[in-house]
Amino acid sequence: MSTSSPSSTPPPSSPVSGPAGDHGSAPRVPEAIHRRRWAILGVLMFSLLIVVLDNSILNVAVKTIASPEPVGLGATQSELEWAINSYTLVFAGLLFTSGLLGDRVGRKKVLLFGIAVFGVGSALAAMSGSPGELVAYRALMGFGAAFVMPATLAVLMNVFERDEQPKAIGIWAGSVGLGIAVGPITGGVLLEHFWWGSIFLINVPVVVVALIAMVVLVPDSRDPSPGRVDPVGVLLSIVGLVLLVYGIIRAGELADFTDAGVLASIIGGLAVLTAFVVHQKRSDHPSIDMSYFKKPAFSAAVAAIALVFFALMGVTFFSAFYLQSVRGYSALDSGLLILPLAVAQMVFAPRARLVVERFGARAVCTAGMLLVAVGLAAFALFDATTPVWVLCVVFFVQGAGMAHIMPPVTVAVMQALPREKAGSGSAVNNTFRQVGGALGIAVLGSLLSTTYRGEIEGHLGAVPAAARDTAGESIEATMAVAEKLGPAGGQLISSANDAFLTAMHVTALGSAAVALVGTVVVALFMPGRTAPKGPAPKKQAAGPRAEPPAEPASALRD
Repeated sequence: MSTSSPSSTPPPSSPVSGPAGDHGSAPRVPEAIHRRRWAILGVLMFSLLIVVLDNSILNVAVKTIASPEPVGLGATQSELEWAINSYTLVFAGLLFTSGLLGDRVGRKKVLLFGIAVFGVGSALAAMSGSPGELVAYRALMGFGAAFVMPATLAVLMNVFERDEQPKAIGIWAGSVGLGIAVGPITGGVLLEHFWWGSIFLINVPVVVVALIAMVVLVPDSRDPSPGRVDPVGVLLSIVGLVLLVYGIIRAGELADFTDAGVLASIIGGLAVLTAFVVHQKRSDHPSIDMSYFKKPAFSAAVAAIALVFFALMGVTFFSAFYLQSVRGYSALDSGLLILPLAVAQMVFAPRARLVVERFGARAVCTAGMLLVAVGLAAFALFDATTPVWVLCVVFFVQGAGMAHIMPPVTVAVMQALPREKAGSGSAVNNTFRQVGGALGIAVLGSLLSTTYRGEIEGHLGAVPAAARDTAGESIEATMAVAEKLGPAGGQLISSANDAFLTAMHVTALGSAAVALVGTVVVALFMPGRTAPKGPAPKKQAAGPRAEPPAEPASALRD
């Protein structure tokens, strides 16, 4: 990697110009990097796969981790939610800063640092001796992941020319589908042959391979005029999100959203997040430039990202219990059943740009949101005997919908900003995704827990009084108690299944309603079909690409 030179900074005569999202004639990518851009994309996808695979593995393993020792850790439903949310909250809270640091010190450096920390956190999580330790080490993994995901998208934007970016982003988004497929299946195989900690330990060799590949292939890039770090904004965002989500999870545990502690936490979280927004508007070095949100297409895109992950993450959380606890499938079988969702994403996401070119982002995203809403609503019709092929069709429909939402909205977010701000744009994109997912798990998980508790309480008469409160917390807790009751436990297990299905139906309809809100947002505010700009210029005959007279604005360095 060469050292910085005066040519790394573009001349003042290269301003960002043009309409929103059109940043004029951006300098071309150097020829040496352009030639290996697809290999670089492969490394970036591999890095992204690590982060996505980890969460999808954990979703399959929640039932095992909830089991008493020595099989699992005996984690409660709220502890399982925090094992997921500690990761996503730290991730989301640090994304702003990690994006700015990547723009400032170099995205390759940030990427290497993040993956190394993620690997250390994975090794520690595998050795957790209690749910509390697991939550803490998951937070460390989230710290590392916060430096990985925005850097991958920022690097992508700086190694591909603008006309190839939609295709590259589609393939990048498709790797999420690969993670969704590989995660549950890998998790199922590991859980059938090894202890639960293996689902985290498997990350370590993947991290080592990714580090080597990055050192060899990925170029460094940065913003020649970076902003300063915003510690106050970071602190406000983390505190606000933790307070808000903790209040929601606690409400689910107590089955009471009017509890004084719950209200204090939720209201306090909203107040701190409001202070965060005010601080960002007044700061001369904000974590996020609020002026971006004045563009309807940009705001609609980030809102769509948040809403679709809000709906889907909650469903992903309870579907693991439905498939394993109610239907009796193993962790591996559950992973295989989710395969159609991943296949649909891998097939359609790289091709979404072609549909957008023909029908426009508004029509494509609206149709995608409707497909997601239909898939979520279908869970309200599932029972203990729903045919497997119906489950596969529903998961495929959800995957197809996601594949036609994520690439267009990601392109809308990233191309609204100049290339040298790719780190900041990627941070915004991934922050809304993670916050939406975290809140989805908290809100929908609390709805599931509250509804289940209300349904099962009338069937706990045979349970000793001291164990009734615990037995009513989740289906796993109820079944653990039922197994100790002998023959009398059979009726309780049947009642638990019925109560869970009722709770799942309510939660599924809530998820579908959120997806419908997302449908309205993209239908109203996403841009329609773009008019063609005329015939494309003739391609240059055989011969090398002309080297640019100066490096790109983002100071891309081999």
